[in-house]
Amino acid sequence: MKIRRILATAVAVAITTPAALLSVTPAFADSKPAAEAKAKPTIEELEKAAAEAQKAYDEAVAAQKAGYEVLKAALSDEAPLAVAAKAARKKADDAAAAKTAADQAVTDAKAALAALPDTATDAERTEAEKAVTDAETAAATAATAKADAETKATEATTASDDARVAAARAYSVLQKTVADALAVKTAADEALAKARVEEGGPDCVPADLRATVSGLPSSVVAGTSTTFSLRVKNGTAQTLDAVTTYAYVHTTDTTGLKTTDQYMHLQWSTAASPKWHAVPQDHQIGLGALKAGAQTDVKLRLTADAKAPAGNGVVLTSAEYVNKDGSCGGAPGMDTTAFTVKAAGSGTGTTGGSGTGGTTGSTGSTGSTGSTGTTGSTGQHPQGSASGDASTGGGLASTGSSDATVPLGIAGAAAVALGGAAVLVVRRRRTGAEA
Repeated sequence: MKIRRILATAVAVAITTPAALLSVTPAFADSKPAAEAKAKPTIEELEKAAAEAQKAYDEAVAAQKAGYEVLKAALSDEAPLAVAAKAARKKADDAAAAKTAADQAVTDAKAALAALPDTATDAERTEAEKAVTDAETAAATAATAKADAETKATEATTASDDARVAAARAYSVLQKTVADALAVKTAADEALAKARVEEGGPDCVPADLRATVSGLPSSVVAGTSTTFSLRVKNGTAQTLDAVTTYAYVHTTDTTGLKTTDQYMHLQWSTAASPKWHAVPQDHQIGLGALKAGAQTDVKLRLTADAKAPAGNGVVLTSAEYVNKDGSCGGAPGMDTTAFTVKAAGSGTGTTGGSGTGGTTGSTGSTGSTGSTGTTGSTGQHPQGSASGDASTGGGLASTGSSDATVPLGIAGAAAVALGGAAVLVVRRRRTGAEA
């Protein structure tokens, strides 16, 4: 009965969760065609959805805790069914031993009858024959008792095992429900936070939040894939509720005049989401909350089409956050990691540096300087217009290898292509007049 109550709770939470999710999804209606887009939810509606998602999550966690106690009790050797199964097994073993003894008595009685000498009296022979008959009767009774005891032991063991399996399955359902409820809660919180940012309020602020690339080869060969890392570190003194990192690859031909981005495909994965996912068109990868001083790693996989022409490329990265209270901020610029593109069939490149070495620079509104050069402001947030200023305050310096030298314009061109992507420009939240 207790397991059924736990399962009932799990089902109730599972039903509640989609309802909360449906309350949140209108926040993403902008990605749908205009004819299908729904009315943008109000702050009050999003607050209600977030509250419902929080409640569903809390209920799921409570149900999971109760389910764990049920599972622990069911797996215990002291569980009533386990105790009963153990007792039934002992009776079956005892009955089996009694059956063995009874069979041996039959064998002994028959041996005694066969050993009677020819001089034995009729009375002695009659007594020996009766001993055989009595032993066979006792053996038959012991066989029946053994069969009955074995049946009961099997039934008791099955009942105990079934209870344990049921408890494990119930707990598995509860674990899945908690994971689903957390995903909905996170989406609801982020939707509310973003809506509050758009509603108006103080400016976002620069913050010690960095997204640094490592392990990217100095050259990428067309027709191959290469895997490297992106580390996002929260250098602030506070937990950031919803962190987003940006990753964008921009390439050109050897002249630097022709964009070849269409030949490049970037994917990401994390420990929490180990499957490879295509980096979306807005170049954003949601990472969830990040505690003060903590860091998280994102794996990136860059695949160059076999038809990709030789040229130059750059990976641009940055990060920003939005808290539940509507406060926001992030890196004032973007890190750039340069590489060259080689035609199909060329040799592979070596691993370049990142952050403060190799072909990495930094671009941003503050004109921050990377180890290999600087660029100036790149304009607006990724979802803003593509007309941001991409003027440069310096060049990306060579690391000593001509293959690693990237034309000055490529970082600026990439910034324009992104509309200032991956750059937090101490932006002002949009008011009603600006929306």
